[in-house]
Amino acid sequence: MRGVSKSFAATVALDAVDLSVAPGEVVALVGQNGAGKSTLMAILAGALAPDVGVMTLDGRPYAPRDPLEARRAGVAMIHQELSVAPHLSVMENVVLGTEPARAGFVQRDRARRLTQEVLARLGHADIPPEAVVGRLSVAEQQLVEIARAFAIGARVLVLDEPTSSLGREDVRRLFELVRRLKADGHAVVYISHFIEEVKEVADRFVVLRDGRNAGGGPTAGATREEIVSLMVGRRVEDLFPRSARHPGEAILEVEGIGPGSIGFTLHRGEVLGIAGLMGAGRTRLLRTLFGLAPVRSGRIRLGAYSGAAAPPRRWEQGMGLLSEDRKGEGLALGLSVAENLALSRLRGLGPGPLVLPARLAAAARRWIELLGVRAAGPGQAVRELSGGNQQKVALARLLHHDVDVLLLDEPTRGIDVASKAQIYALVDGLVAPPAGPEGGRAAKAVLVASSDLAELLGLCDRIAVMCRGRLGRPRPAAEWDEHALMMAATGTGDAA
Repeated sequence: MRGVSKSFAATVALDAVDLSVAPGEVVALVGQNGAGKSTLMAILAGALAPDVGVMTLDGRPYAPRDPLEARRAGVAMIHQELSVAPHLSVMENVVLGTEPARAGFVQRDRARRLTQEVLARLGHADIPPEAVVGRLSVAEQQLVEIARAFAIGARVLVLDEPTSSLGREDVRRLFELVRRLKADGHAVVYISHFIEEVKEVADRFVVLRDGRNAGGGPTAGATREEIVSLMVGRRVEDLFPRSARHPGEAILEVEGIGPGSIGFTLHRGEVLGIAGLMGAGRTRLLRTLFGLAPVRSGRIRLGAYSGAAAPPRRWEQGMGLLSEDRKGEGLALGLSVAENLALSRLRGLGPGPLVLPARLAAAARRWIELLGVRAAGPGQAVRELSGGNQQKVALARLLHHDVDVLLLDEPTRGIDVASKAQIYALVDGLVAPPAGPEGGRAAKAVLVASSDLAELLGLCDRIAVMCRGRLGRPRPAAEWDEHALMMAATGTGDAA
């Protein structure tokens, strides 16, 4: 792809972008949301036509008119949101749209053999062709979509955030598959927000920023800090602002919760991090504190309140939860930005039980401006926003409710580096309120569970590690590094 440009009305999405991938090479395409990655890949996959630019495939001109023509030419894209038919079998999904037929009838035996051959090539001959796709794991469904691409002879494969919904073991298997595709001579474009993944699986990286090439090179010789700096246009140490924090009164005290007898204290003016592997119990702990999971033993004290409580009471008591499942339970995707912001607190938006649209919109505009939410306005549907802006709306609900304790579960999962930096700055401002007109505001307390170890080290004052349902003693973040955190999370190091 040479000199590819694309505009939508007055918005320039791509400005003379170059991208090349060789057979047997994995190239990572990285950049923040809005950098142009999706537009560039939509052009490659035939969903969009470039305004300017030239594309070649195997040295021959390549200008697909639609995605089907692109697939027939050998280019396939596996989107972050999988597009499988869950009610159909693996075999029916693999040959969907290209079913082998004779005299108008589908040749199921040929379809079954083709499916078995493709799955075997991908190293997963164990998946039955007759299995219903909806009953498979997310990783297996992803594999079915990749198999569909190779059933029609794809030589160029685009993987868009392929690990966003996968566990650690499934990620390892996906990387093995990518290496197998590379060894077989396929060209792979790998899109990810996780720099560690990029360095592990890609040969080269290409950075887009504001619709232009911002840099790139071999991943082996690049540091995480260098790649992130190219993505955001500033130094990585600037991602984690650190104001003067002064931990105050204990606002959340937990004693003997659950089988692991979990206990800790959270103070105003501090960020306490919970590290741990997937399944260690981090999410269950936060959901238990918020009342979404039962408290079978132990004690929880929140400010002046003691004991377990349902989520509506927790909101009233000054606690809010940011769910790790943004789309499934964190937001009402069909509602507007303003409606999502005010869902938990409608008081003051109208006389009595009424909500006046003008007041609702005014309240939403305040948070849209404060958090830098990129939206057409308060009335825009949340589903139309990017992942980073959706996350800001979910966070804004906690701020609108003015809670004292914020439980943040994977607060930056699946969003770009620039949005992460904005969220980090927001959290810093909550626990260390600025002087001046805002100086009278009481400091908040933040409990954050994250699988991003660099995030925990940069954001938190103290960090505790959870392993197999047990939480170690919180220690100052300065006493940890990524290696020590991982050792403790896997049970091979000291979590206490």
